[in-house]
Amino acid sequence: MTDEKRKHERLPVVVEVRWEGGTRSSGARTTDISEGGCFVDTLAHAPVGETIDFKLLPPDGEWMDVQGQVIYELPRTGFGVRFTKMSDSDRERLKALLSEQQDHDRWR
Repeated sequence: MTDEKRKHERLPVVVEVRWEGGTRSSGARTTDISEGGCFVDTLAHAPVGETIDFKLLPPDGEWMDVQGQVIYELPRTGFGVRFTKMSDSDRERLKALLSEQQDHDRWR
């Protein structure tokens, strides 16, 4: 997926992920994330169009429950997910994490 199609800028944030889709579940991590989605770095397969339930573990140590749709897959590398369901409080936590990352990147 090209950056032109994204509504939100993705930032290089590594966050632990646990996801479930169909009959599979797997541990993984993000390599970039935005308010609208993330890339899940995993060897596991998730078909484009599938809705998956997953959890993100940001640095504050409290899991965030998220639902998303797989929008593209890179075999043996991972897949991109568009967030479709997230609580308001988790969305605010995600925005705060991204803001912190932007500030950190600005001062590097």
